[in-house]
Amino acid sequence: MQSLFLDTLQGKKTERPPVWFMRQAGRVLPNYNQLKEKYTFRELMDDAKLSAEVTLMPIQDLGVDAAILFSDILVIPNAMGMELEFTDHGPVFNNPLKGLSKPADHLNPDPAKLEYIYGAIDEVIRQRPANIPLIGFCGAPLTTMCYMLQGFSSNPNFPDAIKFLFQHKKEAKRLIDAIADFSVIYAKKQVEHGISAFQLFETHANLIPVKLYNELFMPAVVKISRAVRETGTPFIFFPKGIGTGLKYMTPDIADFVSIDWQMPIEDAREIVHAEVGLQGNLDPRHLYASQEEIALELEKYKPFFQKNHKWIFNLGHGFLPDIPYENAKFVVNWIKSTKW
Repeated sequence: MQSLFLDTLQGKKTERPPVWFMRQAGRVLPNYNQLKEKYTFRELMDDAKLSAEVTLMPIQDLGVDAAILFSDILVIPNAMGMELEFTDHGPVFNNPLKGLSKPADHLNPDPAKLEYIYGAIDEVIRQRPANIPLIGFCGAPLTTMCYMLQGFSSNPNFPDAIKFLFQHKKEAKRLIDAIADFSVIYAKKQVEHGISAFQLFETHANLIPVKLYNELFMPAVVKISRAVRETGTPFIFFPKGIGTGLKYMTPDIADFVSIDWQMPIEDAREIVHAEVGLQGNLDPRHLYASQEEIALELEKYKPFFQKNHKWIFNLGHGFLPDIPYENAKFVVNWIKSTKW
């Protein structure tokens, strides 16, 4: 496949950075909002043809260089036996694990419950343009565990989940291992069905000290990474908010690391191991500004690209749902048309 995105992941020099966005298949797109008037999030995710349509929508509507599977990080705990409800206020587990002394004993993992997702991948592969790779993904162990223990996400600090982690480290480790083992099965099946790259989303890496993260969670990250990379599939890790913990991002962990918006990309490049590529890291809130101001912000990345060809343009987190579609489209057009 001739792909700017895959060429960059393989370390090849390209005429411009490839571009895609986290949460690119969502409410920033008018066509997605039209579908949402007819279908719930769950219905869009569960139906292979609808899921493929939404996955490929940013290719047509924004012109990005890669598609990412339309799904959710919480499909894993759902398939591990937890009842998941998608409400207007976000996903909710009605029976969270926080009140249980040995939560791992109450799981009932069933890989067959993820078959519908592989059907969606098959449909995307059938429909996609020849030069568009599909990115697969899952949630990383800390973030997934937090939702499983807490049950809902109204408090972004997940106080009950983090309390459990500090009070019951041994039981938390059993839960982490269970999540990692199931994530390996899920990731490898995505590869079998044709994804071209895989991203692991650790959205809440900032919740615990880096040393504790390295002790409890990094072995699980490495386990998932190795399972993916042994198939020849590039692996991107997004440890949002890990800060100076980026210095631990070595080639053993990932091929590329996605950088959040809290840290300048130049600083991240100095901290992350030289052989590991970078992805990111425009603050999505810049897309509320005028297009003239957005262009000035994008211009700042040009000197970085000229020195660092192992870089994928992305946001420092996902699209915010009320970002103007015209501004998202403007960013892609600017990246594609400017002289890098």
